[in-house]
Amino acid sequence: MISVLLVDDHLVVRAGLRALLDSQPDIEVVGEAETGEAAVALASEHRPDLVMMDLALGAGIDGVEAIRRIRAARQQPVLVFTTYDTDADVVRALDAGAIGYLLKDSAPRDLFAAIRGAVAGQSVLSPPVAARVLDKMRRPDQALTAREAELLTLLAEGLTNRELGRRLHISEATVKTHLAHIYAKLGVDSRAAAVSIALRRDGIR
Repeated sequence: MISVLLVDDHLVVRAGLRALLDSQPDIEVVGEAETGEAAVALASEHRPDLVMMDLALGAGIDGVEAIRRIRAARQQPVLVFTTYDTDADVVRALDAGAIGYLLKDSAPRDLFAAIRGAVAGQSVLSPPVAARVLDKMRRPDQALTAREAELLTLLAEGLTNRELGRRLHISEATVKTHLAHIYAKLGVDSRAAAVSIALRRDGIR
């Protein structure tokens, strides 16, 4: 059973999200918070498998700072679930330690998949965000090869190495080699960090 903590300053949103998640036999909402401070406290108290975090939380610390504190204290994975989709918002959240970034207009099936993927350690981005990553990485002045840029975009969809190999018709060993090259070129050691770098820069040099 996947335990989830919901963090959103709108009661109606939390209620709707709870009802949606309760429809899944393997997902259980164990708490709700409407402020960043409450989120940090409840994450420590309940120790959920996943924290779903909005970025704008009204008074007090915002979602980004809450993510940073949760990751520093308990290391629970945090999945951003928000309406904000600018590159700056995505970068700030990923830099703070979020494992994924999902927009609130996502289909329920995508939400469920993102939750399960995040708990399994997979970075997941909403398609519009992932598309912007691909656009930036396809620019002619970037250092990644076309195949590496394609692989980075598929990473944002939360695919495992085996699934990446199947999608690209290459071996899992080749996938790992490409990942090593991507991480080395971008100076990072994780999928989320690689995506963050891609969004931060107009071109990777």
